[in-house]
Amino acid sequence: MNTNIGPMILSFLFSVTQLCIISMLQLPPLTDAAGGRWQLLQSSIGISAMHMQLLNNDRVVLFDRTDFGKSNLLLPAGKCRKDPAEMALKVDCTAHSAEYNVITNTFRPLTVQTDVWCSSGSLMPDGTLMQTGGFNDGERRVRNFKPCGGATCDWQELNLGLAVRRWYATNHILPDGRQIIIGGRRQFNYEFYPKTSDKNIHSLPFLAQTNDKGVENNLYPFVFLNVDGNLFVFANNRAILLDYARNQVVRTYPQIPGGDPRSYPSTGSAVLLPLKNIQAKNVEAEVLVCGGAPKGSRTLATKGIFLPALNTCARIKITDPKPNWVVETMPSSRVMGDMIILPNGNVLIINGAGTGTAAWELGRNPVLNPVIYRPGNRIGARFELQNPTKIPRMYHSAAVLLRDGRVLVGGSNPHIGYRFSGVLFPTELSLEAFSPSYLDNPNLRPTIVLPASQTQLKHSQMFTVRFRLTGNLNPNSVSTTIVSPSFSTHSFSMNQRLLELPKTGQVQSLGKSTYQVEITTPASGNLAPSGYYLLFVVHQEIPSQGIWVHIN
Repeated sequence: MNTNIGPMILSFLFSVTQLCIISMLQLPPLTDAAGGRWQLLQSSIGISAMHMQLLNNDRVVLFDRTDFGKSNLLLPAGKCRKDPAEMALKVDCTAHSAEYNVITNTFRPLTVQTDVWCSSGSLMPDGTLMQTGGFNDGERRVRNFKPCGGATCDWQELNLGLAVRRWYATNHILPDGRQIIIGGRRQFNYEFYPKTSDKNIHSLPFLAQTNDKGVENNLYPFVFLNVDGNLFVFANNRAILLDYARNQVVRTYPQIPGGDPRSYPSTGSAVLLPLKNIQAKNVEAEVLVCGGAPKGSRTLATKGIFLPALNTCARIKITDPKPNWVVETMPSSRVMGDMIILPNGNVLIINGAGTGTAAWELGRNPVLNPVIYRPGNRIGARFELQNPTKIPRMYHSAAVLLRDGRVLVGGSNPHIGYRFSGVLFPTELSLEAFSPSYLDNPNLRPTIVLPASQTQLKHSQMFTVRFRLTGNLNPNSVSTTIVSPSFSTHSFSMNQRLLELPKTGQVQSLGKSTYQVEITTPASGNLAPSGYYLLFVVHQEIPSQGIWVHIN
């Protein structure tokens, strides 16, 4: 046996043994009868959807990278990209970004001028997608995309750039309306955008401490805004609570059980679980991390040895005085899976592979069945297997929640360039929609009557939600949730959060299957940063179609 491989396999077996001992202490996972439906929306949009962002006009911006060579989507005449430093094509008349119209199921090419490969982004409070970093000529660039009603919106490259190169970084919107941009390859620091007069570079040694030499495993860190205004930052197998304003680590969390890495390229995923009782003095916040790859997986995969991915999720209350991780077992192993919070507070785990890791050609055994995770159920009754897709979604896949409650799924290209034959997993240019089982019977869905979509709200504002519902209403099973539209890439949805809005009274019947309830928006930007949210009425776990609201 190769002397380098032997210790890694022993380390892997030790880690698996640790996780098995922990898992034996839990009840077995529930894998009920499958549910959910798949729909092929577009057989090809001409590009592979490596990055996705839903906008408040029900359009989705998608993009991959500019140095793939030609895509299958032509740019309009006169829009060719000319870059003498480009490694693939000096003059490229094909698109590497597209806008997908959810309502009409159509798409059009967009023009991105610098390389957005493995970049990051988030929506600003006014709904503008502020997108940062990338590769080569794009590594310090800032771009924006402002939603519009017609077909005139396009990418704008801004003159002001980033202080350092950002490749595989993570962005998050802050309570004051700025974005924070954390990490990236060989960047153990963070900065803010928009810029102030200084360089805005702040050291973050935690990212160096979680850097596995030769593999890293600290890229695309999982970042969530905690209810106290600090940032929960997870990289590799550890997490901290960061006071970004004072550049101080105010809390260090226990290492995740088993010690295996969960961030890129050992790519698991993570979500901030729904925030409830947000009017309480002490609001609880929990983070769920699922999947990933054991230590040594990437090195072994480059040698043709594909280890099983991790089959565990770990959950921690980040607001507890003495928090500990609780480990649960998923129905199957998964690396490169996306985690999407659904309007009813459940979590969808979708896409990915059963063995190997992220990065070029290093994943095997696609996981075709999504899983629903029900955070309110007891341990052992939280996972529910869903119906499979027919399309493998491997490295460079993405997924986002849509206003109608479906989940848009696209991407998958584990190759340096577009390859459609002669490979295990051809480049995927299609778009699919996964419809959770709550969409099976449209007649059971609530319909929001008031407020109107695009309503402007403020923090701590009381307002009326009126809705229609056929059938019998259970007033104790009515909730109103808001969900932030997230930026999805590399198995992580940046800026994703769901809040259940508190009711200030009972649900009232207005007759003719119409009801209303008074609710209150979150009290501060620590709970809900200013911006656009999707508002849903949920009855017995079945959500309405969402409407857009703006909280300022």
